[in-house]
Amino acid sequence: MTLQLEGKVAIITGAGSGIGRAAALLFAQQGARLVLGDKTDAVHATAQAVQAAGGSATAMQVDAGVEADVVSLVDTALKQYGQLDVAFANAGISGGRASVFDSTPELWTEVLRVNLIGPWLMVKHAGKAMVDAGRGGSIICTASVAGIRSGAGGAPYSASKAGVINLAMVAAQQLSESGVRVNALCPGLTETGMTKPTFDYAKDKGVEHKLGRLNPLRRAGQPEELARGAVFGVQPKQLCQRPGDCSGWWAVQLSPSDSADARADGGLAKPSLSGPVPRHHNPANGGRRPR
Repeated sequence: MTLQLEGKVAIITGAGSGIGRAAALLFAQQGARLVLGDKTDAVHATAQAVQAAGGSATAMQVDAGVEADVVSLVDTALKQYGQLDVAFANAGISGGRASVFDSTPELWTEVLRVNLIGPWLMVKHAGKAMVDAGRGGSIICTASVAGIRSGAGGAPYSASKAGVINLAMVAAQQLSESGVRVNALCPGLTETGMTKPTFDYAKDKGVEHKLGRLNPLRRAGQPEELARGAVFGVQPKQLCQRPGDCSGWWAVQLSPSDSADARADGGLAKPSLSGPVPRHHNPANGGRRPR
């Protein structure tokens, strides 16, 4: 069996639980060597699980919204493994569901620091390392359907995730000639440590069956499903028939050469193309150019 990430070195933040931990296990299973970051000591348990399965992982307790910590993740990857091919900026916080009247500047500042400045710091430092190496690479930032539509999160969280989507587009455009791709992954409601209060509340009220009911799949997502989306997104030739075929970003699926916000929400967000269309081939509509 061909390993999809054989020979790759990847950084994953938010690796202590949820999507980050699932991604770490799957990336390692597919052959990647890992540098894992999380603010909690649970990141060590993730690294141990990777190692127990025969993979290679280094755990670091870091704050993904602190520049020095992001630099240390990148430096560790380069010093320990000699290269950096993938960066998954996945760390995030929810900020709660306070209304626009009840939230505070301090709450907004903290949510934006972790959820938006954190991914930008990863793009800045991991992206620079990839560009300098001249090998290309892939950066994936975890956004959310809350950054696309209302009702999926509080105001600070939703605004931060909308910022991540736009960050991915702008960074992808600026790095377009370097071979470094930038994409945003947009989960719908997914059962993780961050969403645990939502799931616990539903269980306490006996309405657990209503979670994810607005999705066509009629259920919430699981971290492993998002991890598979991340693995798909780091591979440069998944969607194009020939290198250079894709020049824009899609708001429906991961683009191999520039940027996309890939919606892993069970079909809740209506697929629609946004931004420039690909030059030759558009797999989202059977190869036809949109009219």
